[in-house]
This record gives sequence, C-alpha cells and structure tokens, in this order.
Amino acid sequence: MMLRDYPLREASMRLPTTGILLLGAVALATSASAQTSPAPSTITRTVIAAAKLPTVTEVPLHFRAVAVNIPRSEKSSASPGNSILYQLSGSTQILAGAETRTLRAAEGLFIAAGTTMVLNAGNDEASSFIQFFLVPAVDLDRPAASAPAAVTELFRTKAPIPGLKSGGYDLNLTRVTFPAQMPSNAPHHRSGAALYYIISGMGANTVEGKTEEKGPGSLIYEPFGLVHQWGNPGNDPFTFLAFNINPEGVAAVVAGAPAKSQ
Repeated sequence: MMLRDYPLREASMRLPTTGILLLGAVALATSASAQTSPAPSTITRTVIAAAKLPTVTEVPLHFRAVAVNIPRSEKSSASPGNSILYQLSGSTQILAGAETRTLRAAEGLFIAAGTTMVLNAGNDEASSFIQFFLVPAVDLDRPAASAPAAVTELFRTKAPIPGLKSGGYDLNLTRVTFPAQMPSNAPHHRSGAALYYIISGMGANTVEGKTEEKGPGSLIYEPFGLVHQWGNPGNDPFTFLAFNINPEGVAAVVAGAPAKSQ
C-alpha cells in the first residue's frame, strides 16, 4: 500500500516501510561534563533519521553510498530506493507530492522506496549531500539524481548483505563522536550490518588483531558477524556516520562474536 498523501513519510515497493524521518536530530546520548577538561568524556550518539522495515528478506539487499552536488539555485530530480540523505553543506529543498522539506548541514531525511522527488539547491551555495541506500541489486545502478547534479559513487557491496532474517528491521543513520584519547571499545559485532562514513578526525579500527587508521571520507562496511573495535588515539574528536540495519527489538551492537548457532 502506498500512502500517496505522505510520500516522504511512508511508501512501499519491494520493501514496505513504516515510520520515518527525524529532521531535527534526536539525541540518544549526550556527553558527560568533564571536570578537568572541556572535552567530552563519553561517546555521543545522535540519530539523524530512522524508519521501520516490516521485511528485508523478499529479495537480497545491498548497501550503496553516493555523494551528490547540485549547483547553487539549480534543480534535480530522483526516484531512489529506500535511502537516507545526509546534508554536508549548503541546503536542499525536497519536494515530494504535497510535502516539502528543507535540509541544512548536519540534517537528514529518510526517503521511502517509490518516492519521486524534486531537489532544489539553495541560492547561497551549492548543495552537497551523501545518500545511503538499502536496495536490491536491480536498483544499484538507478540514478541517484538527474543532471545538473554531479553524482559520485562512494561504495557498494559486491555481495548481498548476509545474515538478514525474517521479521521487522530498524533502519537508521546515526552520527557518532568519540572524544580525543578514547581507548578502543571492547570487541563486538553488528546484529544486522552497518556502513560507516568518516566525517572528521582519525579513528583506530581493529579487525582480527590488525589496527588501521581511518580518516575523513573513508567508508567502512561491517557485515553481520565481523568482530571489530573502534577507538580514538588522536587529540581531536573522531566523528562518523553509521548507516545501520538491525532486527527490531535487538541491539544494533552485540558484545563479542556471534553465537555459533547463528
């Protein structure tokens, strides 16, 4: 069923969706006040946009990420699959049916499959945003935006996301900040899968005992079962976006390795 009166809130094609976006960021956790330093002492997480997916097993699904730039005052159009748009700079007015939303830097929006949009860049500067997709293979090459928008593909999964099960899933985009000198967290894995995009700072990513530094612009894919750790050995905050899918009612991050039965 497609709810035509609310194209930015609910729509359905291959993947029906319910619930939708949080334009104003919803803070899930805030940093504790440091007594000896103005730097935060804990990790902060802010949900940018979210939706519920009643099913993710009708067809195999992939992650994809693109960067889009629309020249100042110009217009583009798009009809993407399920995705979340994150505004990096400038502003984008999004028109879908009778609804209009304007995104500014650090704001985001969930777009349901089947939604046709008109994207208008602001008059002051070009619009620059990243769009994260959760789509079947047949939609991986679907244009993210029409000319004059410039679209650069940043990442796509070569194989379908493994480990997805029957039942509802949560899909969200969360902005995460590790304070300076934050030791690596304990080994853990995703109950679903995630795609990271590094915004600023340098993070330490440990997988199978090997640690690598990840800087701005890096994309890191975390499928189900990948045991890993993150830390911030640097002197500046480390901030990234996590495009995440996890079973409804199950924590997105689970300690240690998956049970062998999984």
